[in-house]
Amino acid sequence: MAFNVISKRSGKTYHLHARLQKLKGGQEVTLYYFAGVPGPLAIDALPEGYLVSENEKTGLPLLKKANKGA
Repeated sequence: MAFNVISKRSGKTYHLHARLQKLKGGQEVTLYYFAGVPGPLAIDALPEGYLVSENEKTGLPLLKKANKGA
């Protein structure tokens, strides 16, 4: 089952997804995003070192690094 978050503003459920993106220099990075329906790239757990927050204006969920600035 995909990791999901319910928006406090709209009450809509969002599911966490992850995909690998290859950069021009050849380095691969993992991109995390939320979608309204679980797809094939949905992941089961929140990545280690990340927190979920919500955009106050739109109610959309965001991932932030937990130890930012430390």
